Amino acid sequence: MCGRYATTTNPARLAADLDAVDETGLDATLPDAGVSYNVAPTTQVLTVVERHAHGDPDDDPRLRIRRMRWGLIPSWTKAAEPGVPAKGKPLFNARADRAITAPSFRDAAKHKRCLVPMDGWYEWLVEPAPTRKGKAVKRPFYMSHADGSLLYMAGLWSVWRDRAQPDSPPLLSCTILTTDAVGDLTAVHDRMPLPMPREHWAAWLDPDHPAPADLLTPPSAAEVATIVARPVSTLVNNVRNNGPELLEPDATGGDPAGPPGLF
Repeated sequence: MCGRYATTTNPARLAADLDAVDETGLDATLPDAGVSYNVAPTTQVLTVVERHAHGDPDDDPRLRIRRMRWGLIPSWTKAAEPGVPAKGKPLFNARADRAITAPSFRDAAKHKRCLVPMDGWYEWLVEPAPTRKGKAVKRPFYMSHADGSLLYMAGLWSVWRDRAQPDSPPLLSCTILTTDAVGDLTAVHDRMPLPMPREHWAAWLDPDHPAPADLLTPPSAAEVATIVARPVSTLVNNVRNNGPELLEPDATGGDPAGPPGLF
């Protein structure tokens, strides 16, 4: 599962690093453009897609950086009011093993696949109540590359338009694929977002062909060996908190009784 994450990359810098076209419309001169330490569903997030030039399917596709609503809205969703899609399930995650067949995701899985860049993601470890009458404790952990490099998670995206208003602006939305957790990460949660190694980007992002089925399988333990988990402050539990202090290690969570292999 992936319901909250952090990203500190600027869209212009991301576009330069990937030799991509920045289509976000954000003012890249602002230091906090695209930055959030507590990204939550329904907010606008950065994605990487590969698309042909508009109206020119014979043009070589290029990597493009786009902003999308986190929480996929299938193209067939009805409008609740002019230009506004009806509310449905919060499709911010999609199981990788069901994406090809699930009605909400199968169209996107064919030709609208993306990458969701992030510094790391949060999960909550539920611990038993300290007393019989107490409440279970939810301790947040932050998963990221040990060297601080970006993670690129597999995602799907969709374009929604109000059919009664065909000239209205399209609404782009996305979901993050999840898979079984592997390695030490299983000590925190049994699910994790699906990392997409760079050597598979061409096949994953190819807008003209379905992705190979093996790209939807869980990563090996070796592929996530550089991802480490550390306890962080419960400040992240509130989506209104958003600052670098959310990533600071929580010393109180790193006691020897904690999950093995995480500290």
